[in-house]
Amino acid sequence: MATKKTPQRPSPVPPKCGPCNGTGEVARTIRVGRKRRTVGQQAGICLACFGTGEATD
Repeated sequence: MATKKTPQRPSPVPPKCGPCNGTGEVARTIRVGRKRRTVGQQAGICLACFGTGEATD
């Protein structure tokens, strides 16, 4: 008699990171000059999840 196969459970989905909404990137403001005026933004790594997009406790 063969043994019964147990169905595999789906792996739990980790929660998304709050600051980056799960993308792993956040917008960083770029400043230039002596008066430090804002000229734009560029993508930067999320420091809350270190670019993984998954929330940590």
